[in-house]
Amino acid sequence: MENIKRYLLLTGRILLSLIFVLSSLSKLSGWEETAGYMAYAGMSMIPLFLVTAIAIELLGGLSILLGFKVKIGAAALFLFLIPVSIIFHDFWTLEGMEAQLQKAMFMKNLSIMGGLSLLMFFGAGPFSIDENRS
Repeated sequence: MENIKRYLLLTGRILLSLIFVLSSLSKLSGWEETAGYMAYAGMSMIPLFLVTAIAIELLGGLSILLGFKVKIGAAALFLFLIPVSIIFHDFWTLEGMEAQLQKAMFMKNLSIMGGLSLLMFFGAGPFSIDENRS
């Protein structure tokens, strides 16, 4: 059973990291589209915020994936998701299907924040750079 727990922790880290790593690469390859979406959401200083978002998602996601400085990476992503959820998934200002979609996206972010909270508390676990350095 202990062996299963070790692999489940690794699997959890991999799955949690994927959304951030893939999102950062998508933003990088789709710079214009992402910048347009940010402008549509009413953001200013888009190049600065877009570079920052890519860096946080990529570095935080890799931190979790590799198990390196996981508590810091998880905290950065947790804090990043607060304004992202409020700005881009403001379901309370919408109606109908769009409100339902954005509420689901908002709740997805809260769930991810729950997983990040667990990493902040428990750390990377086995099969991680952090554990091998201890």
